[in-house]
Amino acid sequence: MTKKGHIAIFLATSGHSGVERVMGNLIKGLGEAGHRVDLIRIKKHGPYLTEVPQNVRIIELNTSHVTSALPFLIKYLKKNRPHSLLTDKDRVNRIAILSKYISRSPVRLVVRIGTTVTENLRKRSAFDRSLQLFSIRHLYPLADRILVPSKGAQKDLIDIAPGLSEKISVVKSPIIDDDFHLRANSIPDHPWFKGKSCPIVLGAGELCRRKDFETLIKAFSLVLKEIDARLIILGKGKRRKKLLSLSSELGISDKIDLPGFMKNPLPFMANADCFCLTSRCEGLPVVLIEALGTGTSVVSTDCPSGPREILGGGKYGRLVKIGDVEGLRDAIIDTLKNPIAPEKLKQAVDRYTIHSGTRDYARWLLPV
Repeated sequence: MTKKGHIAIFLATSGHSGVERVMGNLIKGLGEAGHRVDLIRIKKHGPYLTEVPQNVRIIELNTSHVTSALPFLIKYLKKNRPHSLLTDKDRVNRIAILSKYISRSPVRLVVRIGTTVTENLRKRSAFDRSLQLFSIRHLYPLADRILVPSKGAQKDLIDIAPGLSEKISVVKSPIIDDDFHLRANSIPDHPWFKGKSCPIVLGAGELCRRKDFETLIKAFSLVLKEIDARLIILGKGKRRKKLLSLSSELGISDKIDLPGFMKNPLPFMANADCFCLTSRCEGLPVVLIEALGTGTSVVSTDCPSGPREILGGGKYGRLVKIGDVEGLRDAIIDTLKNPIAPEKLKQAVDRYTIHSGTRDYARWLLPV
């Protein structure tokens, strides 16, 4: 059994990402398990908790930038002396590593990388690539443990820095919480779901290049040649205007809606006929697990990393090549015509419950 302890979690999230939900569930799970948790965040950044769980204290540092958080985190470590410190994302990880060693704190430092680094850096500037690769190869060895959400992300990180292989561990993400099915059990407040007259295809995520919703819209335009359907894409981001423009160019604007970010996307997932993930890269796509958890059939790109692991190599949903418009069209049509039994899909994500994920994280944060 994991001992009870004082855990600090330092994060700077957007407020509308998958990691927001994973970390929110983890904080809740650790608090309910009897651990004392300090959520450390910076101004104008998440995670934003709707309710502060038991045993959880929120500490907001007096800065709105990750880099300038260094002196504040050093002060926190010296004053509060937590048993362990968990961080996520490279900029935050770097500051945490520097804070530990400047403060000479004995804290057990556990850093997390939630994506496939090589693919994520592919379109970044040379400076950004060099900085992150430098920190992984030269700063991450100073951490006590490095956590990743999938085997694919683990392999990618080892390829970048082979010397880290003994420090990297795959942990289960805490995604399906105790209220999951209750929160999914309603009809979305959207006209297409009320008096539903045709199949609805759903996508969800940040409207950015990495999610590649352009491919989804192009594939959906081909689906419409065979099946009358509707497409809803949840999320916000810089590519919204481009996606709307593409829909207009294809003459399908009346069949597509981008209603924005939904704090609770589960009713949309539960009532959709097919959920599509078209990402170019991931670490472990939370939305794919959530959609399966509601019992909705899915289609996903076979991107690095996560979808192939989640879907059992295609057993629990169709896998298509990245950017393959025709392949995605065929997979969507096949899924709409031949959905997988909901109970089978729900069983596929049993390992991603809040309880199993919390135990997995606690094992590395507070080793016996």
